[in-house]
Parts: sequence; C-alpha cells; structure tokens
Amino acid sequence: MRADEAWAIGQLGRLTLRGSTTRVAELHRGIAERAFGAVGPSVAPVKGVHDAVAGLAYGGVRLGLGAGARLVGGLAALGASGRDLDDDAAGRVALAVLNGAHGDAVEAVAPALATRMAVRVDGRAVPMELEALRAAFPDAGDRLAVFLHGLTETEASWRYRADRSPDYGTRLRDDLGRTPVFLRYNTGRHVSDNGRSLDELLTALVAAWPVPLADVVLIGHSMGGLVARAALHVAGSGTPQAHGWTRLVRDTITLGTPHLGAPLERGVHRLAAALARLPETRPLASLLALRSVGIKDLRRGTLVEADWSGRDLDVAGAAAHTHVPLSDGARHFVVLATVARDPAGWGAALLGDLLVPPRSASGDTGDDDRLAFPPDHVHRIGGLHHLDLLNHPLVHEQIHRWLVERPEGA
Repeated sequence: MRADEAWAIGQLGRLTLRGSTTRVAELHRGIAERAFGAVGPSVAPVKGVHDAVAGLAYGGVRLGLGAGARLVGGLAALGASGRDLDDDAAGRVALAVLNGAHGDAVEAVAPALATRMAVRVDGRAVPMELEALRAAFPDAGDRLAVFLHGLTETEASWRYRADRSPDYGTRLRDDLGRTPVFLRYNTGRHVSDNGRSLDELLTALVAAWPVPLADVVLIGHSMGGLVARAALHVAGSGTPQAHGWTRLVRDTITLGTPHLGAPLERGVHRLAAALARLPETRPLASLLALRSVGIKDLRRGTLVEADWSGRDLDVAGAAAHTHVPLSDGARHFVVLATVARDPAGWGAALLGDLLVPPRSASGDTGDDDRLAFPPDHVHRIGGLHHLDLLNHPLVHEQIHRWLVERPEGA
C-alpha cells in the first residue's frame, strides 16, 4: 500500500481502539451507577474512589492503545510498497466495505482511504479528459449505459456470478451497441452528496466524451438507483435550468432499489434508540450510531440534503423526508426480486429479496406520494435474492426488452 494509506489505517486504528475503550468505560460506569445507586448514599466514599481509579485506568488504556496504533501506522508507512491498496481484488473489497460502513468518517479522518466517485476501467480511475477517455474507450459509441453499484460494492460487483452470465454491460454492448460505463463511489457518504458528485461527473463526462452523445441510460443496483435519482434531482431534470446531461437520459432502470427505505436500517435505528434509554446499554447505542450516514439515508430513501443537514440522524421518531418525484423527460423502470417463487404471494411481500421489500423497490407508498412507475415498467422476478439482481439472465432479458421496445421517436 501507499505510505499515506498505511498512515490512514493507523489513524483509523487509533480512533477505533480509543473509541472502543471509551465505550467499555461507559458500559462499566453505567453498571456501577446502577449498583451504587441501589445501595444508597452510604457508599459515596467508595464510589468516589472507584470512579477515580476506573477513570485513571481507562484513560491510561486509551492513551496507550492510541499511541500504539499511531506508532504501528507510522512504521507501516515507512515500509509501504507504494502500490495502491485497491490494486488487488482483496484491497478493493476491503475499501468498499470500509467506505460503505464508515465512509463519512473515513473522509474526515483518513481521506487517503476514501473512494472518490470516478469512472473505472480495469479497476483504474479514468480522468474526465478527451485523450484519457479515448484511450480507455477505444470503441466509444454515442449511446451509453452508466452503471451505479450499491452499498459496499464496486464496479466489479456487476460481474457477480459471471460464470453464469456475462455482465449487463458486455451484453448491452454486444446486443445493442451501447458503451458500458462503470462507476465506483463512496457508498458511506450521504446519497444527496453522491448525487451531486454524479451530476458533476456526468457533466464532465458528456463534455469530454470522444463522440457526440445521443442518449444515456442510468442503471442502478440498490443504493445506486437512489444516487441516480438524487443526481437527476440536483441537476434540475425537466426544468429550464436543467444541466445538459439530463437531456440525454432517455431511461433509468433501478434494480432492487429501496426507494422507500430498507427495513433493516429502520430496525437498527429503532434498536439503537431503545438501547440509548438505559445507561448500561447506551454505549451499545453509541456503537450502532457509528454506521455511515449513507446507511442511515437508507432508513427512508433520503435524497435531499435538507432532510439531514443540521439534524440528529439518531434521534428516535420519524425523520424528515422530502418526496422527490420521478424526473421528467425520461422513462423509469424497476426490476425487483423476491426470494419467494411467486412474486405476487404473501411470502414475497414479507421477505422481498431479503433486503428490500417489493413496495419499497416499486415506490408504492399507497398514497399520492407514490412514485409514478407505470405498471408495465415494474418487472417482478420470483426465486431471486438481492445480489442476483447484479447479474442474472432474466434481469438482462427484461432490460434488453425495455431498451429495444421504445416507440419510434420517443
């Protein structure tokens, strides 16, 4: 790894060890407060000594572990090879998981490990410059398929079970002449921040692309679909002030995207709020609160900065949520999976694809805020799970059908 990456790992290790010690100390304090409180004021002198000794002990451990982690990071930096951590597959996966779980913290304290949004070819970031794009895409066409992965994933995730089927990009290139463009980004950032970054990247990509572009399709798996919608929203799609790239977007396709949020994140949020009520379990709530803001956005599928800016995302109760309708000027499609064989049955509604239920994937709130996907723009496939949507022949078949069945001139 590079020296700055080694140093950043040391910084994260230092913060993790110090933070873990603090949580243990808080747990100890909560239990002690309960025990001393049960005995009464007669033990106040003993409690004073206990608190002083415990404070010194935990403080010493915290300083020692932090200094040790910093020393190890410094020594590792001196012996660093100079190669990027994501030069090999294992490093890329580790960085993707780290960024997804704690990407906002990584940006703040260990930016060398933070993934910036970029077009990737063979794992390498491609500068948004004419010659760089021409070299990376020697067969660049005028119709693009832009792929956005989901939480803790990378552009390589689209090759999930490639032994079963070529990835969608390869098949759309071979079948329809579309040039596949794969992105990688820090999934631990706010969705709205990633939407803004996508707006900037697509503006630069369109300006520097080797040939004039005719149209673009955005294909997002899971969180990637939310990022695509956030980018269209921030770019003002369908308005006179819309950024130029939005007028090229003829279609969007979301695969298992939690448009209404993910039950797992809502469950973790409720659990953390319950744990925060008691001093003995409050440290556990603090640990759960360390999950990234990108994950917290999945509570309700948050796309707008105003819904999180200046707010405590861990407070109990309903979160602010701005309804963002589907952007004008494009067709919008959904492929959703259910582990139940019958996608219309009660089991499908209950389990969904194990991470996203059908109502969330189709944006069906049941009221006027539902997303306006036409019924024939929502395709349900039984017997598949969330990751299957990354690469499956049945999914590709439907994507292919939608993209070739556009009415002439539409």
